Amino acid sequence: MTVNDTIQKLSRGTSEIINEELLLKKLKTGRALKIKAGFDPTAPDLHLGHVVLLRKLRQFQDLGHEVIFLIGDFTAQVGDPSGRDQLRPKMARKEILKNAKTYKTQVFKILDRNKTTVAFNSEWLGNLSAQEIMELSSFSTVAQMLARADFKLRYEQGKEISILEFLYPLLQGYDSVHLKADVELGGTDQKFNLLMGRQLQEAFGQEPQVVMMTPLLEGTDGSKKMSKSFGNYIGIQEPPDEIFGKVMSISDDLMHRYYEILTEEDLSAVKELHPKEAKLRLAENIVGQFYPTKKAAQARQEFEKVFSRGQLPAEMLEYHLRDDAKGLLEILVETQMAGSKKEARRLLEQGAVSLDGQRIADEHGVLKKGVLKVGKRRFLRIL
Repeated sequence: MTVNDTIQKLSRGTSEIINEELLLKKLKTGRALKIKAGFDPTAPDLHLGHVVLLRKLRQFQDLGHEVIFLIGDFTAQVGDPSGRDQLRPKMARKEILKNAKTYKTQVFKILDRNKTTVAFNSEWLGNLSAQEIMELSSFSTVAQMLARADFKLRYEQGKEISILEFLYPLLQGYDSVHLKADVELGGTDQKFNLLMGRQLQEAFGQEPQVVMMTPLLEGTDGSKKMSKSFGNYIGIQEPPDEIFGKVMSISDDLMHRYYEILTEEDLSAVKELHPKEAKLRLAENIVGQFYPTKKAAQARQEFEKVFSRGQLPAEMLEYHLRDDAKGLLEILVETQMAGSKKEARRLLEQGAVSLDGQRIADEHGVLKKGVLKVGKRRFLRIL
């Protein structure tokens, strides 16, 4: 593969590269480049939005470059202000470490464990002295910080901006200095922070990193970016049938976007397929990225059985009614048919809960034996 072919491969699914000439120069050296991507463990589960970056890391990895999966356990305590219109609540150190532990397990569904360096930025940021932080802050100005869109908007609206938030891009930038990164990957919402890495590297006498930005992946609702807080996410640790069903629920337009940034399929060939077949293949492809091929094929068979032929799934969770039976909302949460009582109540209000085909609207109603269906894809056998 030529250097130009490599750049073409790496460019697929990216929004912007700063700058491509420097990337070409670095690749032509023939040495293994240091490729960095940072993830703040603010939630316990990774989803397809994170996979966009992870797949790009894996591409570099397969080309022989050194991949650094950076867990921002220190910066998570500061809180990334990117795209936020208010102060982010502070997270407890214990919760951050718990989430970080799950990240270490989940990323190896995509990355090669033997070729990945997992780093925690508390290892160096936690050891910076007050004097060193003051020196670091001298490399940027208040005017520069207020020029970034999210800070500018909050300032104009009279909303609070803490000095701590100004430190976040400096700390993320210093990660690149410490690691001597050649390339940093990040979403388009990270542009300011990524460019700060280049700025600080030059200030410290290093060659600036190449910044490679990927688009923010829309969630299953087709509008907001994928996020657990929006309830539109597809988690990589969810069961194969759940992942498959969620992918099948996206729009045809969004399907092509998923193909481009989450697969390596020939996009022109995909356009020749019937939309339903294209979506089935997409769902099978995505499940196959996290589970064995056999599991992905089974998920497709099960989906077609249930949704094309109207049959019940071969396997489903079971719940045994007891004398001290809990209320419907509690049962839905306990069996993970709903993420919370609030979500369970919303599903009832939307008419998305039924027992043997009969809609359930009353959360206080008496639950009987039968097959409980929640939404389009979740089934629970009540015994």
